Amino acid sequence: MNKHNPRNERIKRQYFTFLKEAKRQSESSVDAVAKALNRFEVYTKYRDYKAFHFQQAVAFKKHLTEQKGHQSRKKLSKATLNSTLSHLKRFFQWLAGQPGYKSRLQYSDAEYFNLSEKDTRVATAQREKPVPTLEQINHVLNTMSNDTEIEMRNRALIAITLLTGARDSAIASMKLKHIDLSTGSIFQDAREVRTKFSKTFTTYFFPVGEEIRQIVSDWVDFLREEMLWSNDDPLFPATCVVQGSTRRFEAAGLERKHWSTAAPIRTIFRNAFSNADLPYFNPHSFRNTLVRLGETICQTPEDFKAWSQNLGHEGVLTTFYSYGNVSTQRQGEIVQRLASKKLMSQQPAVKELAKELAREMAELR
Repeated sequence: MNKHNPRNERIKRQYFTFLKEAKRQSESSVDAVAKALNRFEVYTKYRDYKAFHFQQAVAFKKHLTEQKGHQSRKKLSKATLNSTLSHLKRFFQWLAGQPGYKSRLQYSDAEYFNLSEKDTRVATAQREKPVPTLEQINHVLNTMSNDTEIEMRNRALIAITLLTGARDSAIASMKLKHIDLSTGSIFQDAREVRTKFSKTFTTYFFPVGEEIRQIVSDWVDFLREEMLWSNDDPLFPATCVVQGSTRRFEAAGLERKHWSTAAPIRTIFRNAFSNADLPYFNPHSFRNTLVRLGETICQTPEDFKAWSQNLGHEGVLTTFYSYGNVSTQRQGEIVQRLASKKLMSQQPAVKELAKELAREMAELR
């Protein structure tokens, strides 16, 4: 049985180049498109794209709704269906304009990859995400061992994620020179740090507790004073893996190089929360924790603007739209306080914040 179609492979490679170079999409985004195309090709038994007919899209949608995830063994979620079909729709729309395909494909045929309006609403609905509390994160840090250099690194890794809200890909690529303990800040230099959208900005340590800051400070001192590492060495080095006496691979301290991906960081988080008998929270969820903290302690629009900027957001609207959903519990507390009229004294600050949001929305138009 064929497991690929040479002509399809060539045109797919052109499309991936288009996404990466023209649309400026990341490798992970292109990989998601490749996965969606592979699902479709497996279903059609690698039939040539020139033979595409809208009935294939209709049949594939039905087929996809019956498939199960490899790990969960449950039917694919509406969100997965929607993203897969959206990738296919955009690909065939692009394909319909390419030489050799214009006369074979109809641009409108790609519309048959759409989910129903009902399923699309389900797939794109905003749902409350679990967010770790400061107490839970502190509990995890208190239960983590701190005896070996690997354990020290893992503990400091979780601490700096809370202290700065930096993304895991950025943390994996940071160097010692990017952290300044004297000013309590990290410089996320896009020339060397893998930041989102390659933005360069400075993050000052969030007020999450002196104990958290001390963990990070002790780790930096250990690297500089005991390991004698320099500014260009990684802030969070990869684990050195060697073949042990039993001919099995095992950890043997730290290696003087960066992790190639952020996957090991997520594994460290997963193990740390599991060992603390808590559900797993990924590194990115700490940013939601910090936003909720900011909503609680920021008193003026300028306060929240600085808090938002510290997370790498250019405007407070990004913080509100992407992270600012009020939890159900917090929603109840706010409504009850409003009912008892205890927020009257805060009205001037609320009005100022509303004006600031209005100004930003006007600038976006």
